[in-house]
Amino acid sequence: MTALPWMQHLIVVPVLLPLIVGALLIPINQTRHRLKFALGLSSGVLLWLVAVALLLMADGGYWPAGIGVYLAANWSAPFGIALMVDRLTALMLVLTSTIALAVLVYSARRWDRVGVSFHSMFQFLLMGLNGAFLTNDLFNLFVFFEVMLAASYGLVLHGYNLRRIQAGMQYVAVNLVASLLFLIGVSLIYAATGTLNMADLGARVATLGAQDTWLLQIGATVLALAFLTKGGMWPLGFWLPTTYASASAPVGAMLVLMTKVGVYAVLRVWLVVFGDQAGVLGGFGFVALTVGGTATLLFGAIGMLASQSGGRMAGYGAIVSSGTLLVVIGHSGSAVLASGLYYLLGSTLAMAAFMLLIELTERIRPPGAALLALTVEAFVIEDKPEDPVGVGIPGTLAFLGLSFGACALVITGLPPLAGFVAKFSLFHAMLAAAPAQVPASTWLLIALMVLGGLAATIALMRLGVRTFWASGVVTPPRLQASEAVPIGALVVLCVLLTVQAGTVFDFLGRTTDGLVRSHDYSLRVLGEPPVQRHPGLAVPP
Repeated sequence: MTALPWMQHLIVVPVLLPLIVGALLIPINQTRHRLKFALGLSSGVLLWLVAVALLLMADGGYWPAGIGVYLAANWSAPFGIALMVDRLTALMLVLTSTIALAVLVYSARRWDRVGVSFHSMFQFLLMGLNGAFLTNDLFNLFVFFEVMLAASYGLVLHGYNLRRIQAGMQYVAVNLVASLLFLIGVSLIYAATGTLNMADLGARVATLGAQDTWLLQIGATVLALAFLTKGGMWPLGFWLPTTYASASAPVGAMLVLMTKVGVYAVLRVWLVVFGDQAGVLGGFGFVALTVGGTATLLFGAIGMLASQSGGRMAGYGAIVSSGTLLVVIGHSGSAVLASGLYYLLGSTLAMAAFMLLIELTERIRPPGAALLALTVEAFVIEDKPEDPVGVGIPGTLAFLGLSFGACALVITGLPPLAGFVAKFSLFHAMLAAAPAQVPASTWLLIALMVLGGLAATIALMRLGVRTFWASGVVTPPRLQASEAVPIGALVVLCVLLTVQAGTVFDFLGRTTDGLVRSHDYSLRVLGEPPVQRHPGLAVPP
C-alpha cells in the first residue's frame, strides 16, 4: 500500500483550512468577539506557516522542476481536479496570508464588530483567493473566483452607509457581468479543445484545426475580458476607484489583493496556453495586453492627479499597478517578468498599507471639519464604529507621517525603496530585451511609467501636505497598537524587500524561468500518477 507523504497534503490546506474555520465561525454568537478573532487569527497564522512551507518546498527541490501536484479524489489529470504549487503560486500564497494577517489584526478593535459574520466572510474570501492561485483547471478557477466574489460582496458592504451601498451595488453588478463572460469564455474554450485543464490545454493548442483555433481565440478573448475586468484594465476597471473609496479600510486592503488575482490569472493562463509550445497561436494576445496596459497606465495616472480623496487616489494607484503588470506580461521575457513580479510584491504591500493608513490620517482634522463630518453622517446610515477608547500611542503624527512617506515612495517609484528598484530593473530589462535598436514602443512605455510616477508623486504630495501641514493646529489622533502594528509591519516588509533585493531577484529569476518553460509544467501536472491505495484494486484513470 502506497500513501502520499504528509507534507504533500499541505497543498490542499490553504483551501480547506479557511473553509472549515469560516464554517465554524458562523454559529458563534456575534457578541463573542474575542473568540471569533482568536479563531480567525489562528487560521491566518497557520495559513502563513503553510504558505512559507510550500514556498520552501517549491524552491528547495522537494518536487521535480519545483512543481508540486495534488490530485483531488485521486483522479489523474485532466479527468480529475488537480491543485498545483510552483514558486509563483507559493509566492502569491505568502503575499495573501501576510496581508490577511495585517488586516485581521487591524480589524480586531473596530471593524470586525460592525455588522455580522465579518470573520466568516473573511475566511471564505481567503479560501477563494488561495484556491484561485492553486487550481490548475479553468472551471475550478471560476468556482474559486465566485467564492472569493461572494465573500467580497458582503465585505464591501460591511459597516455600510449610503455611499458604500451605492458603490457596492455597482461592484456586484459589474462582477456578475464579468462572471457571465467567464462562463461564456470557458464554454467556448471547452468546445474548441475538449478540456479545461490548463496543462492539458497547453499541450493540445498546437494540434488544433483551423476552425477550432478560431473558436479558441474567441473563447480566450472573452475569458480575458472577464479577467481584465477584475484586474482593472481600462476601460473595464471604471468601477474600481469608487469601490476603493467607499470600502472600509481593511476591506480596501484586501481589494488590492483581489485586483492582482485577475492579473495573475492572465499571466498563468496565457503563459501556459499561448507560450512556446502553442505553435501558430504562440504569443496570441500579448500585443493587446501591452496596448491595454499602456492605456491603463495613462488612465490611472490622470485619475490620480484628478483625485482629492485618499481612497480614490488608492484606487487609481491600483489601476496604475495593473497597467504596469499587463505591460510586463505583454513583453513576457524572463528578465522583464522577474522585474514585474518584484514590482507586484512592493506595490501590493505598499498599497495595502496605504489603504489602512488612509483611515487613520482622516482622524487628523481640525474641529470644524470634524463637526461638519458629524453633521453629514447624521443623515446617513452608520458608516463606522466610534473611535476606540484607549491610550494614544506617543509620536502618533510622526508614525503616520513616516508611514505615509514610505508608502508614497514605493507607490511612486522614488528612491530609495522597493518601488524605485522595481522600476529601474524594469527599464533595464526592457531595454536589454530589445534588439540592437530599441523600438519606439519601448521608449513610449518607459516614458509613460516615468510620467505615471511623476503624477503619483504630485498627487500624494498634495494629499500629504493637506493632511499633515495644512490642517491647522490639530490634536494628535489616538491610535490603538492593533492599528499601528500592521501598518508598521507592512512598511518594514517594503524596506526588507529593498534591502534583500538581490536575494529576492534570485528567487524571482528561478520563478520566471519555470513560468516560461510551459512544457515542464504540462509534463508535471499530466504525469502525476494517482496513489495506489490497494494493489489489487483498479485506480481511476
